[in-house]
Amino acid sequence: MGRTSTARERLLDAAGDLMRSRGYSSLGVAEICARAEVKKGSFYHFFESKQALTVEVVDAYWQGERTCWTDELARSAPALDRLRRLLDAMAAVQRRTKEASGTVDGCLLGNLALELSTQEPGVRARLEEIFDEQIELVAAVLAEAAAEGAVPAERATVATARAVVAQLEGMVLFAKLKNDPGVMDDLWPHTLRLVGAAAGQA
Repeated sequence: MGRTSTARERLLDAAGDLMRSRGYSSLGVAEICARAEVKKGSFYHFFESKQALTVEVVDAYWQGERTCWTDELARSAPALDRLRRLLDAMAAVQRRTKEASGTVDGCLLGNLALELSTQEPGVRARLEEIFDEQIELVAAVLAEAAAEGAVPAERATVATARAVVAQLEGMVLFAKLKNDPGVMDDLWPHTLRLVGAAAGQA
């Protein structure tokens, strides 16, 4: 029985690491292959283009993140407590990367969304789908918070959920810019203001 190749997984891992630290546009297939220790010909056996690889990198990144999102938001606890746990978990990711590498890498999804705003429609379309899913998850937990009386019913909307996700991404962006995950310490107090939480929720 032949040995199973790990080339495809190595290419995905290498591309994800490089894109988090370097971005998309400056990367070439040759550099990704060199990092993965995979021949360039093998790259095109698995992926038709760098764009196709990037869509799969994005999917893999979100698959890992989505587990955290759904686990935290599905816990048996008041809705706002669950939302806070999710945001705290996202901030903790930035703290861990700073401790491990000395730099705040930010969110791969947000980084690519900013960089590819006028390029790579296939990647942008997938990013839009993922952010829409995040907004739906937050909107659902806000609806529960409204049913519990923790937020006003008029704030339990998709628009408010979009603002929460945008604030999370914005705070991650500033943490990356300043290379300081402490920037995210104010994430939860500002989120409470966005959702119009009842007094005593902080």
